[in-house]
Amino acid sequence: MSENQDLSVKTAHLNDQQLEMLRLFKNPMEHHDFDEIKRLIVKILARKIDDEMNNLGTLKKWDQSTYDQWGQEHLRSANKK
Repeated sequence: MSENQDLSVKTAHLNDQQLEMLRLFKNPMEHHDFDEIKRLIVKILARKIDDEMNNLGTLKKWDQSTYDQWGQEHLRSANKK
């Protein structure tokens, strides 16, 4: 199997955007550059989560008392051994 065929088999489950990201980063880069890119991606995703939670909070009319109540709840189940 050629290298391109091998890559195609391994990446068959990736979407076009993921494949494009792999193509962009096919060459090695400095560790600090890679870390900066990871931080940027995490920052973008965190902002999207914050925006979505704010939209949901507005839609559901959540206020600070709602969040305080959630902070006091114990939702974990007991460990079963």
